[in-house]
Amino acid sequence: MSEFTNNATYRAHELADYMLGLLDGENGLQLIEKHQLKTAKFIPHDVVNAFDILLDKNVSVEDLKFVSNKLFNILYQRLLEYPALTPKKGSVLDFYMRDNAAGLEKLKSTRELIKAINKNPDKALRMQLAAALEVFEKFTLHYTVIENVVFPLLETRWEHHKCVKIMWSFHDDIRRNIRKLIEMLRADEIDLKEFNNVSGSVFFNVNTIILREEKILFPMMLESFPESLFDDMLQQTLETGLPFADISGVKPKSGNEFFTSNDKVHLPTGVLTAEQFHLIFSHLPVDITYVDENDTVRFYSNPPHRIFARTPAIIGRKVQFCHPPESVHVVEQIVNSFRSGEKSVASFWIHMGPKFVLIQYFAVRDAEGNYRGTLEVSQEISEIQKLEGDRRLLDW
Repeated sequence: MSEFTNNATYRAHELADYMLGLLDGENGLQLIEKHQLKTAKFIPHDVVNAFDILLDKNVSVEDLKFVSNKLFNILYQRLLEYPALTPKKGSVLDFYMRDNAAGLEKLKSTRELIKAINKNPDKALRMQLAAALEVFEKFTLHYTVIENVVFPLLETRWEHHKCVKIMWSFHDDIRRNIRKLIEMLRADEIDLKEFNNVSGSVFFNVNTIILREEKILFPMMLESFPESLFDDMLQQTLETGLPFADISGVKPKSGNEFFTSNDKVHLPTGVLTAEQFHLIFSHLPVDITYVDENDTVRFYSNPPHRIFARTPAIIGRKVQFCHPPESVHVVEQIVNSFRSGEKSVASFWIHMGPKFVLIQYFAVRDAEGNYRGTLEVSQEISEIQKLEGDRRLLDW
């Protein structure tokens, strides 16, 4: 037993083998006993490492989501008992945990309405619950922050970090199912069986994601990140904000520090200082992200009303890691078609509530036609669609 408890690699493989056994249809109780899941002292690092093992074996994200829920049910008490470090009050992880607590309370507050609707699916009750869920839907901004601030750092600082793919997929499930619940409630008729299945999934996944953050990721980050990195994370979180935790008292650092040089950049079409470049990109009515020829994110613009969240943590990140697992293959197809010269533009358009967003990818090539990267440009075009006739400059 001492070898088991002291060998991290062995422990991770035990967890991985348990999940593989479940996927192979083996008896769950026998697997728990075989791999000592109730008796061995597993720690957060073991869980993270186990998911890397399975992803390296090309186990699908959907299969991993299923077996990971089984695993966390078994390890729940062990994880609660782990002597984790506590985030300092006012630190970024403290704010994340406050946000989790507030979001969870708003979700729990919908339980009585759900029970009432199951007894009497009255339209007024359904509209009341739909409104409450729309308030809770704001909590999905928390997942956006985790995806854009936390995940990039884990990828660069941890050897084993592939678990973030599974978490990101759960985030998308939660987003999708909250919206589905709201649409079901606002429809003329409601299928209570489907409604209960979807609402149960939201409750379960929100709780398990909080467990994974606070009992796996955050303790490991506290053990492995320097204090300065948490300060940087908090500054990045300020750019996006949190849905329910109040971080208004945190003083932002000046962004001017990134543009202190007085050197000017000479271009064929003009001469600009670094500050002027920053101001121009910050005022364009589009979101711009540049990925170089090595698929590495090098730049993004930061206008006042961004459509898609970005933080400095994505700089230096591979573009494949900037998309959920379900869509990353499409991104790779676009980039590969640009690199080969087969295509130079890819356009998409989607509705996001009242917004109508045009998303375009452009191949960037140098004077010799060599592929130098991809430019993503996103624009909210609902107002543009409404334009009719002419308005000339003198009509302003």
